[in-house]
Amino acid sequence: MLFIKRTAVLLGFVLLITSCYYTIVVLEARNETPRIVQSIIDSDKIKLKLADFTERQIDILLSVQDPKFYEHKGIDLKTPGAGKTTLAQGLCKFYYFDGFKRGWDKIKLMLITRYAFDPLVTKDTQMLLIINDIYLGSYQGQHIRGFEDAAQVYFDKTFKELSEDEYISLVAMIRRPNGDNIKKKPKEHELRVMRVNRFLKGEYTPQDNSDQFYDRD
Repeated sequence: MLFIKRTAVLLGFVLLITSCYYTIVVLEARNETPRIVQSIIDSDKIKLKLADFTERQIDILLSVQDPKFYEHKGIDLKTPGAGKTTLAQGLCKFYYFDGFKRGWDKIKLMLITRYAFDPLVTKDTQMLLIINDIYLGSYQGQHIRGFEDAAQVYFDKTFKELSEDEYISLVAMIRRPNGDNIKKKPKEHELRVMRVNRFLKGEYTPQDNSDQFYDRD
């Protein structure tokens, strides 16, 4: 009986410490968010405006990557095909972490996105950051961020010059920017694009949230 009581007290203490830790993490992130976002908006990273994207391009991006983007609050663990990382979380990995690692960092990422980034940054501003600063792999030692740079590196074109197929091929990279990289992993990329196109044409229906690669034939 004494052992049970001591264990309960210890667990309660651990939970209290854990709760305090994550509360501090979120509060610090909320304090930093306005500065982080404004510094990016004021930088030379912003090369595209939302108006540079057609409704169809936005629809393709969200359908493949984050179908409930304008509805959820930074986290979506239910929508079939959405995966466990929303577009906002994809940004927050870079904005709030020095070398993101799975495990405890994933918990921190979800809390920061849900309680700091999403409530303080409008969806349209988030989208502006996504199109200009989402990670799209690396090539020849260069980290590619945003669709304008990706268009130039992978296709030697400006974003506005991309065909729809070329645009889709960039969207298809977001889940695994290096694993499905156009230049470094052409076969993997070709397979990923084929699956994305099947999905966009309505020929494949994701079975659950984790069916993000459309490969459960």
